[in-house]
Amino acid sequence: MARRVTVTQKLGFTALAWGVGMLLFFPILWTVLTSFKTEAEAVASPPSFLFFDWTLENYTEVQHRSNYVRHFLNSVVISLGSTVIGLIIAVPAAWAMAFQPAKRTKDLLMWMLSTKMMPPVGVLVPIYLIFRDLELLDTRLGLTVVLTLIDLPIIVWMLYTYFKEIPGEILEAARMDGAGLWAEIVHVLTPMAVPGIASTLLLNVILAWNEAFWTLNLTAAKAAPLTAFIASYSSPEGLFYAKLSAASTMAIAPILILGWFSQKQLVRGLTFGAVK
Repeated sequence: MARRVTVTQKLGFTALAWGVGMLLFFPILWTVLTSFKTEAEAVASPPSFLFFDWTLENYTEVQHRSNYVRHFLNSVVISLGSTVIGLIIAVPAAWAMAFQPAKRTKDLLMWMLSTKMMPPVGVLVPIYLIFRDLELLDTRLGLTVVLTLIDLPIIVWMLYTYFKEIPGEILEAARMDGAGLWAEIVHVLTPMAVPGIASTLLLNVILAWNEAFWTLNLTAAKAAPLTAFIASYSSPEGLFYAKLSAASTMAIAPILILGWFSQKQLVRGLTFGAVK
């Protein structure tokens, strides 16, 4: 029998959820507000929250100084490309682990996930030298490859979790009807796991979009995404907070909009199989 939740408890949990949500959202809100301030108002003490002289000067100067559209397109190509390639590799891999498990499947998954625990700087030099010799430095292809490899363990792990929730009897019935290996994966398994695949895609697009370490170390100008666009406003002369906030707002706005419109699909996918 389900435990009864009182109105007071509901209100308390709701207030707590709103409080945590506002606490997490406040840095983003403050960045957006700072982007509309002058440099003097951005560093004023005490700071002003809403009552200041609003200006679009920072956005105008940022656009004149940097090519936002080029950085934006680089981010789109790199994040979407790495995620799509990762899914193409991860779907068959997760299928094999979920429905054709070997003795060491769990150990293999843990090893794959453990690669995310290694500091990226530990492999920076060999990867940099390999990219230099293959002429992949400052290219979209190079960044797409490295981000695919970085996020692949997470993609495989998430898809494995979703695939394990699908009854194996359904796949056996498809085999009895004459479905081959690829028909089973493409026409039976993948459609049933659409919520999980969609949430995996969205999460990895966000991870690739926000990746800064590799994009700053493997690019210079041509393939630089929005993370490099933001970093360009940290100069030896000092931090220009208003302009830095404007650049940050322009960089995070697309992914915030994507997350807002896809939040239901993301939550549905992350809870896929949680309720029997």
